[in-house]
Amino acid sequence: MSLNHVRPWRNIYRRKSRQIMVGNVPVGGDAPIAVQTMTNTLTTDVAATVAQVQAAAEAGADIVRVSVPDEASSKALKEIVRESPVPIVADIHFHYKRGIESAEAGAACLRINPGNIGDEARVKEVIKAARDHNCSIRIGVNAGSLEKHLLEKYAEPCPEAMVESGLEHIRILQDNDFHEFKISVKASDVFLSAAAYQGIAEATDAPIHLGITEAGGLVSGTIKSAIGLGNLLWMGIGDTIRVSLSADPVEEVKVGYEILKSLGLRHRGVNIISCPSCARQGFDVIKTVEALEQRLEHIKTPMSLSIIGCVVNGPGEALMTDVGFTGGGAGSGMVYLAGKASHKMSNDQMIDHIVEQVEKKAAELDAAQEAAE
Repeated sequence: MSLNHVRPWRNIYRRKSRQIMVGNVPVGGDAPIAVQTMTNTLTTDVAATVAQVQAAAEAGADIVRVSVPDEASSKALKEIVRESPVPIVADIHFHYKRGIESAEAGAACLRINPGNIGDEARVKEVIKAARDHNCSIRIGVNAGSLEKHLLEKYAEPCPEAMVESGLEHIRILQDNDFHEFKISVKASDVFLSAAAYQGIAEATDAPIHLGITEAGGLVSGTIKSAIGLGNLLWMGIGDTIRVSLSADPVEEVKVGYEILKSLGLRHRGVNIISCPSCARQGFDVIKTVEALEQRLEHIKTPMSLSIIGCVVNGPGEALMTDVGFTGGGAGSGMVYLAGKASHKMSNDQMIDHIVEQVEKKAAELDAAQEAAE
């Protein structure tokens, strides 16, 4: 990322990692942090799974993971991959043949624990299939499924056990001369996850996939993920992220992008800056923001919009945004364009007008970007 010399306190120095490819998406190195999610449909229901993949991609997902628990799912995966607009990661547990079948079906990446898919011969077969079909691998360590010998050694899941597990799996791949892998060390506990990720970040230069596993529902899971992933990203750790929510995968993508946007690590769509509202508000801020979030979902261009209920902070926030609206009196407020007061607009017409202004600004920014290229 470019450094901010004027405001150095905004700089995030990302950990140096080597780069791999997940399909056509670069992961690690200086590549943008990729946003991932996972389908929750039956993989054998190709139509439903493809629809969910497409919805996630439309929301901004760079990569989507699909569970492959049986042979029927492996067969369905081939069609899903063919219709997917983004690279597909095949989620494999225990059954090494599913890994081979998924690589043959066109999966861009296999999510496996090399230690739980059988003996060395079976691991070699999966690695060979991945190499033959240009498929990368994600080593997925999870606090809830650590190896028995590590639980006996450490008595309970702990950062040291998770790091040791990850390094053991890395050695399996490296011993087979396979280096196109990334790694995750997830736990549902924020403290355990953060410590494990810091440990693995120091122990390897492999790209790191971040996640707080089984984080919970939309609200609680979002908060846990924002705390855990946000702090790690702030430290420069992480090359891909997945926000694990008991919710629609599209919500996972939205939350992931909001986390990255808040840290200046990815920019997509309209970043709405709005006040919580109070008795000073000149219009219904909450309903207005809800309406604008829905009306502006189609905007992919990175830009900012401030919606502030009164003049206490409104003009100041508008100085820093592409488009702004600040509540005033007598049923109208002030529209700001490029940080400057432009014209007044009645409250009853403001939503349509703001949408028009945002769409106009997005078109201008897109045109400027195309001209620069």
